[in-house]
Amino acid sequence: MRTHRRTHRRSVRVEYLLPEEAASARRARRLTTVFLTRSRHRMAQVDAGHIDDATLIASELVTNAGRHGRSACRLRLQVSDDRVTVEVYDDNPNQPRVRPLTAEGESGRGLAMVRCLAQRFDIIPVSGGGKRVRAVLAI
Repeated sequence: MRTHRRTHRRSVRVEYLLPEEAASARRARRLTTVFLTRSRHRMAQVDAGHIDDATLIASELVTNAGRHGRSACRLRLQVSDDRVTVEVYDDNPNQPRVRPLTAEGESGRGLAMVRCLAQRFDIIPVSGGGKRVRAVLAI
């Protein structure tokens, strides 16, 4: 008989519902920083640089959801021993465009920055409409 040994990764996850308003990005930054700082006590250390990166990612994704998703959004944060995952769900099924970073551009660079910071970045349609935008940071 062959047994399978599965390694269980410890993780902590939280989810917030944010209204469709400009202040949601600021709130997402604060919630991300507080969550990752408090998670240090239970999980692997998330250093200040990774907290800053995750906070920027959350802010950019929530800003895009409010601006282009035209609905409230859900911010889901998860931290494990080796990664931080930031996910934002909105009701708009349209796929966002990732524009190249340029020195002249004043807007539209958020997703390009997220792609540069994240180890993994994906956009996934959600059944029933909407999408999930996910960024994973290795720690």
